[in-house]
Amino acid sequence: MRQEQFVTHVPDSKCYPGLSDVQTKHRRLLENHNRVNTPMNTRSSSPRWMRNVLLAAGLYNVLWGGFAVLFPGAIFDWLRMPQPNYPQFWQCIGMIVGVYGIGYAIAAFNPVRHWPIVLVGFLGKVFGPLGMIQALWTEQLPWAFALNCITNDLIWWVPFALILRHAWTAYLSDAGADTLPDESTLLKETLTSNGSSLAALSNERPVLLVFLRHSGCSFCREALADLAASRHSIEKNGTRLVLIHMGSAESFAAFTAHYGLGDVPAIADPERRLYRVLGLRRGRFAQLLGFGVWWRGFTSLLAGHHPGALDGDGTQMPGVFLLHHARVVRSFIHADVADRPDYVNLSVNLSVNLARDH
Repeated sequence: MRQEQFVTHVPDSKCYPGLSDVQTKHRRLLENHNRVNTPMNTRSSSPRWMRNVLLAAGLYNVLWGGFAVLFPGAIFDWLRMPQPNYPQFWQCIGMIVGVYGIGYAIAAFNPVRHWPIVLVGFLGKVFGPLGMIQALWTEQLPWAFALNCITNDLIWWVPFALILRHAWTAYLSDAGADTLPDESTLLKETLTSNGSSLAALSNERPVLLVFLRHSGCSFCREALADLAASRHSIEKNGTRLVLIHMGSAESFAAFTAHYGLGDVPAIADPERRLYRVLGLRRGRFAQLLGFGVWWRGFTSLLAGHHPGALDGDGTQMPGVFLLHHARVVRSFIHADVADRPDYVNLSVNLSVNLARDH
């Protein structure tokens, strides 16, 4: 487990004396984290070659499909194959291929937004050759007929796969997401389930803001169990606990009540506005499904934290932030979804920690 703590704003030195010697280090770490996860504009960031490839694929499909519809017997004559008994089936295939071409042309103008079209086309270009291999192996089709697979399918594998990878990367970085207000404004605007804003609560006393994953996540359930066990110590440190989630307020209230946390102030953030403004992004594959995550998931399962139905964004990373006077003064950025923060330690007033260290 790795703990990474960042200070997103320079705290008031009167409240947290002694921080000046570590501010630079924390700021650099935060800038590093945010630079990796900075959203990009989906349309302008897609390389031009992706647009050209999809337009070329669209033109090819329309021409090939149109030829198959207008001249259904031509390819069979060229390959000296018997004409099909029902040429309408071949014309139907030509129509489907041509319609795919229109889809590729549409996707060319924004490959990230229209990634499902590219994915469906890619799957067809993978499964088509697999069916061809079976037909060739059983000698139901001549080898010359497999030439269709080269131009129809095989040459598009690599570019289509790269386009899908680009779309996935854009998705993880929230490309094209709506513009968010600054952190200070959002903390003032965001109301908890008890009607108070985060800024107002943090002005009264420090707030430990815990960002959860979806309620079906076994690590989210483990986190709630940990918070229930640590709640007395957290509040004894003079810190108020607030939970952030992506589900509905009603279902989350019932969910947390199971852990004895139903009375804890909560915030429903289905659009992930607070998650994003505080730098919590969607996780990469290794952060979500790496070997260490699987192992921790197994141990969490043995401890009784069983997974449930997905309720929210399954790729969202969690995090923990300590707020005071509407400023983030401490934070825990998860290296992967299996990280297990020390909530009690994070809730301790920094001035006490620093005095102890010095």
